[in-house]
Amino acid sequence: MEKLNTDALDYHANGRPGKIEVIPTKPYSSQRDLSLAYSPGVAEPCLKIADNKEDVYKYTAKGNLVAVISNGTAVLGLGNIGPEAGKPVMEGKGLLFKIFADIDVFDIEVDAYEIDHFVNTVKAIAPTFGGINLEDIKSPECFEIERRLKAELNIPVMHDDQHGTAIISAAALLNAVELVGKKLSEVLIVINGAGASAISCTRLYVALGAKYENIVMLDSKGVIRADRDNLTEEKKLFASKRDINTLEEAMKGCDVFVGLSKGNIVSQDMVRSMAKDAIVFAMANPTPEISFADAIAARKDIIMATGRSDHPNQVNNVLGFPFIFRGALDVRATCINEEMKLAAVKALAELAKESVPDTVNLAYHTKNLSFGRDYIIPKPLDSRLIYTVAPAVAKAAMDSGVAQKPIQDWDAYKAELKKRLGLDNELMRKVTNKAKQDPKRVVFADAENYKILKAAQEVKEEGIAIPILLGDKEQIAKISKENHLDLGNIQIIDPKSKEEEGRRNDFSAAYFEMRKRKGLTYLDAQSAIRTHNYFGVMMVEKGMADVFISGLTRKYPTTIRPALEIIGRQKGVRIVAGMYIMMTPKGPYFLADTTVNINPTAQDLVDITLLTANTVKEFNIIPKIAMLSYSNFGSTPNEETKRVQDAVKILHEQHPDLIVDGDFQANFAINPEMRNELFPFSKLGNQEANTLIFPNLAAGNIVYKLMQELGEMEAIGPLVMGLKKSVHILQLSSSVREIVDMVTIGVVDAQNEKK
Repeated sequence: MEKLNTDALDYHANGRPGKIEVIPTKPYSSQRDLSLAYSPGVAEPCLKIADNKEDVYKYTAKGNLVAVISNGTAVLGLGNIGPEAGKPVMEGKGLLFKIFADIDVFDIEVDAYEIDHFVNTVKAIAPTFGGINLEDIKSPECFEIERRLKAELNIPVMHDDQHGTAIISAAALLNAVELVGKKLSEVLIVINGAGASAISCTRLYVALGAKYENIVMLDSKGVIRADRDNLTEEKKLFASKRDINTLEEAMKGCDVFVGLSKGNIVSQDMVRSMAKDAIVFAMANPTPEISFADAIAARKDIIMATGRSDHPNQVNNVLGFPFIFRGALDVRATCINEEMKLAAVKALAELAKESVPDTVNLAYHTKNLSFGRDYIIPKPLDSRLIYTVAPAVAKAAMDSGVAQKPIQDWDAYKAELKKRLGLDNELMRKVTNKAKQDPKRVVFADAENYKILKAAQEVKEEGIAIPILLGDKEQIAKISKENHLDLGNIQIIDPKSKEEEGRRNDFSAAYFEMRKRKGLTYLDAQSAIRTHNYFGVMMVEKGMADVFISGLTRKYPTTIRPALEIIGRQKGVRIVAGMYIMMTPKGPYFLADTTVNINPTAQDLVDITLLTANTVKEFNIIPKIAMLSYSNFGSTPNEETKRVQDAVKILHEQHPDLIVDGDFQANFAINPEMRNELFPFSKLGNQEANTLIFPNLAAGNIVYKLMQELGEMEAIGPLVMGLKKSVHILQLSSSVREIVDMVTIGVVDAQNEKK
């Protein structure tokens, strides 16, 4: 835990402090750009807005800008720690808004604790924003604050602590009672907790059909009974007239338990005392009211949900708030009303019943994820959420009369939402999730290096891989101590040590047998096997590891040569090639060949294209391939452009289903409008290329390095394609995050090879 705490502090402090920044969305490089952005040009939109206040949505970022506002009085489980201490949470909420729904956020921490002071502060700054997300405000003040702001502002306002868990758990509850053949209007419900979230959850359950008389709510003093004194107005609503006093009594015979309190307060006997087909939502975080293991051990007919990601049925607010605000902003709703929240509940519930796409199954390493007791709500990484929940919320806003900008074309709107989502972060999230389901043994060649050791620690702690380090044990221990790294029980092997003599001899004999008719002597084999690259590759070849990672401190040829000599190419593969994944704001681009083939022939280009297409498909992305040159469809005829054209011809004839065309100049490849104006016959059609094949190694290498430096894009690679087993080579300048990403992809690569 201490190590995790240190990593969390480093994560927030290293580089630019915090988690978010503001970036320009318009050009600013020339004097003309600046004169339009500010004085004198900026006066024009100011005057337009002065004439018509609604034009603020046309000329400013207001329409896609949400304020995450808190006074720090109820931060996570930390309590009243103040606005400054709550800021990391608000920044984190802003990050989630952006990556899941492309909503921009300013986090606002206010030193305001009286209801009037808080409300007046928010009202004063509200003209800046298209919506207000209230966060981490203590009960009961949060109820009145939200009520007043909703009444006094004409933009969407939602206190997510109240409504987020309510919406997600309500969707889960609808599906759970359906699965067990019960009716929400008849089930007996126990709510343990009476804070903002518990009150809101229970109100929403009632709105969906639950009956007040069937609900028992408990706070820290026990059952909230009608005969108790000094109840708040919110608690009075759920005061029970039944003669029960304790949680144990309340749970006897009940159908549903909802925990929004604290960990380990529900026993297995309490769960056993519930009615048939018990539904238990133990949502205290990080420790549920009863653990998942104990609950399912107590009885087989249970449907169990928690707030944790390591068990089925995670009740996670990220399933709701980004998409609810997305829908509200897109129709310029004046509020978030009950109809919109109910629409979100029903959309989530229905999505869980739909056939689960392969991309979601891939992310969670399963082939049969389907509606049932272990899948009653969608998974947080389901990319369908944005174009399922947001439109439902938007339509409810329109139907309830609070939408000021109704949507006319729903198909176009859904297409816009998919484009907003992008695939960059989604890609690595899904790949990481898949890697965690079946971690593989990854051998690191360059372990006498801080970055490698840090990456090895991270992939082990995150459950992505089982690292094996090659290097001098004393040197590794020294580096670890100097940098406060905790390698735990990670295996360390020194290929040159006395204790590895037996394995070294076995590897030398095997390598000599492979290469003895290609000029290799036994002494050469012994010398090579003492090096990390040959030793590590041989470990993979002999099944002692699944993935080999090298290259951080070694030149590319010296790293790939052992893999080519020992592991060799896949059956039917003529050549190997290197591919980089460039993570851009528009999504990932796949670039090849960037590392191996200096001057490929037409057939080489065909083989590189097929290797790349197959690799891209493994990420569940359809490759849309552009064969690049400095020519467009032979506009500059010479030997090089002819090679590209010949490759395209072969691909069209032999692989007609592949989306590939060329030769293209790069701008025509990624700009469909420009391309269609001059070349409407292109097989790419209206699609932007996501896979770029270069005519030679120089072009590919130059482009990815320029993109990385000038575009400040993350480069993952190079991925070596065409080898029998998972071997991947790092850039000399790789960051720890890039190494972790490469390991993650290597693990998934090895998983696919096992199949």
